[in-house]
Amino acid sequence: MSEAGALLAADAEAAGLSWPSAPWPRGGGFEERLAENPFIMAPMAGVSDRAWRLMARAGGAATAYSEMVSVAGLHYASDKTWELVIPDGEEPEIAIQLFGSDPALFEEAASKVASRLGHRLAFLDVNMACPVAKVARKGEGVALMDDPRRADAIVRACRRGVAKAGLGTPVTAKIRLGRTPERPVGVSFARALEDAGAAAIAVHGRFGSQGYAGRSSDEAIAEVARAVDVPVLASGDALSADRCVGLLRASGAKGVLVARGSYGNPWIFSDARALLQGEAPRERAPELRLRALELHLRLLDATGGHILKARQIACHYLKGLPGAAQARRRIMRCEELDEFLELIGDARREVGRREAVR
Repeated sequence: MSEAGALLAADAEAAGLSWPSAPWPRGGGFEERLAENPFIMAPMAGVSDRAWRLMARAGGAATAYSEMVSVAGLHYASDKTWELVIPDGEEPEIAIQLFGSDPALFEEAASKVASRLGHRLAFLDVNMACPVAKVARKGEGVALMDDPRRADAIVRACRRGVAKAGLGTPVTAKIRLGRTPERPVGVSFARALEDAGAAAIAVHGRFGSQGYAGRSSDEAIAEVARAVDVPVLASGDALSADRCVGLLRASGAKGVLVARGSYGNPWIFSDARALLQGEAPRERAPELRLRALELHLRLLDATGGHILKARQIACHYLKGLPGAAQARRRIMRCEELDEFLELIGDARREVGRREAVR
């Protein structure tokens, strides 16, 4: 058992989490795989590393995506790029999201990733949604929504790539409603991707020009879901368990991608599933949240993550807890795991002190 596995086996239950995680089903179609658990951890650049994925899986996510992976980086055999692809030994499987604009590089990347991960590759996703300017200006991410022929060619290229590896790995795509509100192409674009062989389509209910501002449109996602026969995964503002279930029902989607809602809240997946089944989610006491924070930071260290990521992670978990403002100021001076753990210990004592005087 790896260090990460030992940590999870020892500490997950005390943090209100569950380990080992149920694997993503291998049999059946994509919709069948979502039937039992439709809540998936979304890809997040700079966020969804091995430790974050392990916490999400322990929190009940059906499966989890990698960060965005550059097909050009894989072409040049960048070690840094491959680090984003290779799952931790404790992860049952992983969904890999690729980005780029050259169909030939997508085919090569799909073949390499499928060959290296084998059956640990849940599905291969193409990013056609990222609104970041440095991505879009290269014709990548959401810019592909202005070029449906290229998008079609990329999906077909990925399917050829996984076939070369001898696998029937599903190929999916993540899109928005269009690049700008002046060109609402979500429905026609999704139909084109379905024709190209996409096994599922994730739809973020905003236009690229919106970034993450304003409200995500459930109805616009529903229009796409009604227009295609393949499963749609709804994305956008899934910030609470209530919202996850509401988004699933309002959009008619078969699954929901959870991104920012998992910040400091790995339980959002199991809570959403409980609500979907008519059960009330459990309250999470401050002590339990602090135990989860400690586990997350220990996993970050055990999986080779950069320890300074712990500053932002800790801020998410500490939000709303007694003494959080003072703790956040201390966090920004922490540089070693032991310093973070000392801070958590002090936070526990502060919580205990306040509980004692109630």
